[in-house]
Amino acid sequence: MENYFKYLKINNDIMRINTKKILKSKIFGRSLYRFIRLYAKTFRLIVINENPWRNHLETGGKILICAWHQQFFSFIRHFQTYQGYRPSLMISQSTDGELIANVAQLSGWHTLRGSSSKDGELALAGIIECLRRTGLAAHILDGPKGPAGIVKRGAIQIAMDSGAMLVPVYAEADAKWVFNSWDRFFMPKPFARVTIRYGDMLPPPEPGSSQSGFEARRKTLEELMQPALVTG
Repeated sequence: MENYFKYLKINNDIMRINTKKILKSKIFGRSLYRFIRLYAKTFRLIVINENPWRNHLETGGKILICAWHQQFFSFIRHFQTYQGYRPSLMISQSTDGELIANVAQLSGWHTLRGSSSKDGELALAGIIECLRRTGLAAHILDGPKGPAGIVKRGAIQIAMDSGAMLVPVYAEADAKWVFNSWDRFFMPKPFARVTIRYGDMLPPPEPGSSQSGFEARRKTLEELMQPALVTG
């Protein structure tokens, strides 16, 4: 009996390893990307208030798009249209992050791997450098594990060190599935009306700002964006 349980444990370990390898494989990533593209093509997409920040970018300004984790699926289709700007995105080193990174790269986004819990400082420095060079990046404010609806310091640091304007973005869908996850992640249903709405540009803190000035800008962004969270 003891040998039988050892056999089961070994097989379960092998299955976990194989599953991780499959999820991290380029073939799976390309298949997932194609599925998302086909699925998202069914959305009736509406984009609001995009021109102001694009005009700023195209006249030499820098932009950091800021989003909540629960809403990122809704952006994938439209964000591919930004690939000509050579944009960047910071993504965690988790298995979920690997899937997102594959899809982002196939959509024309440069990904830097790291989070607040692992290799964050290196990834933060990398995305600041990319933003200075190309002018456009995006950041998931409360990823990878929350707490939901709380703006972490990373976005404000990136904006301050690069001189980028903070641009909130929100997604809404008239028909969606809401998952029982830490962030209430949602996926629009096929043929849903999906609205992507950009907020007004928010200036970054001045370089060398005091802790109170830095925190004030973080809190302003948080209070501005929290009402757009989907709660159920």
